[in-house]
Amino acid sequence: QVQLVESGGGLVQSGGSLRLSCAASGFTLDDYTIGWFRSYPGKEREEVSYISSADGLAYYSDSAKGRFTISRDNAKNTMYLQLNNLLPEDTGVYYCAAARADNRYALHLWRRQMLADTYWGQGTQVVVSP
Repeated sequence: QVQLVESGGGLVQSGGSLRLSCAASGFTLDDYTIGWFRSYPGKEREEVSYISSADGLAYYSDSAKGRFTISRDNAKNTMYLQLNNLLPEDTGVYYCAAARADNRYALHLWRRQMLADTYWGQGTQVVVSP
């Protein structure tokens, strides 16, 4: 059974840090484009960061640059998102995702959350207090 299980969310003060984890089962993350998205009440889910399977490079949204770091441990079949210097506006539900997006068109769809056969985690809540 294909599954992504997230953990690591919680309540933290502004300036604090959290490490989100996303453990995969039923498939091998190494073969997939992996990433994190987040949603806020009243807003569409947005891209935060991803690592492309095509070139192995990491991408970050403007709000994540310099503060968040995406990584994966192939031995543990797990991806991570390190959140540093958190701000109240980082509050939201964070979702991990994985998909076979190894060409430009597929990556284009992935970034818009329109790629078929994308696996999603259940979401983990992050709350940053002022």
